Amino acid sequence: MEEERSDKGFTVKDRRIFSQDGEKRADFDKKEAGSREETKGREQQKEQRQQQVPLPEVNFSTFVFSLSSSALAHLGEIPDPMTGQKKVDLALAKQTIDILGMLEEKTKGNLTSEEDSLLKSVLYDLRLRFVKKKKAAEAK
Repeated sequence: MEEERSDKGFTVKDRRIFSQDGEKRADFDKKEAGSREETKGREQQKEQRQQQVPLPEVNFSTFVFSLSSSALAHLGEIPDPMTGQKKVDLALAKQTIDILGMLEEKTKGNLTSEEDSLLKSVLYDLRLRFVKKKKAAEAK
């Protein structure tokens, strides 16, 4: 019995400017080179912007704010910094809130009053927002 196969082929396109001999290829598409250069230029600009932004000092408060921002992004309250879009992912939001809760539990008695107050208020706010989002999702 013969087996029937339907393979989907693919095309390999050589996008190198130079041949193996080091000579510029005659069939090189300048339009492709331009789009590649534009992409490289955008990537370089992005890297430069990231390098110019000074990072805040890393301490307990900035760590809590960072986790809080992640939770807010997962709740769809703020846009994702990478995509710029708001997207709700309740599982990731819950995980991030649980991490903050664990942090509160494990650091009891070792925080300054300001740090303790910050952590408690952030957790209260995030938990409240999570419950609202979850109820809204269940109502749909």
